[in-house]
Amino acid sequence: MSKQAPATERLERISKKLHLPDYRRHIFLCTGGDCASSEVQGQAWSFLKKRLAELGLVDGDAAVFRSKADCLRVCTEGPVAVVYPEGTWYRHCDEESLERIIQEHLIGGRPVEELAIARNAVCGGHAPTDGA
Repeated sequence: MSKQAPATERLERISKKLHLPDYRRHIFLCTGGDCASSEVQGQAWSFLKKRLAELGLVDGDAAVFRSKADCLRVCTEGPVAVVYPEGTWYRHCDEESLERIIQEHLIGGRPVEELAIARNAVCGGHAPTDGA
């Protein structure tokens, strides 16, 4: 058995455990840059993790993957976040704004225009509907 086979099997197990094929959206939140204080960024990250879990959005068909980003390079009006596949960038991602982003964009599929600062459309700017 080659060394590649065990590594591939391990990656497949990790992918399955994390439900990677099931995610419909992915939110990256800046938690280490200069866009906001580390305290504000930490509070935003804690809220995002807790709220997605409370809403049952961590695993399953409508799940949302979340990732910390050390710095998203906007460095003002943060914390800054970006949601894919739509590629919508957001400013002022405090608890109130994150709740709107969760409800309106991550669940409802409609970007929050008042908080959006830029778009970089991936998949034509729409969430995939073919299960891919």
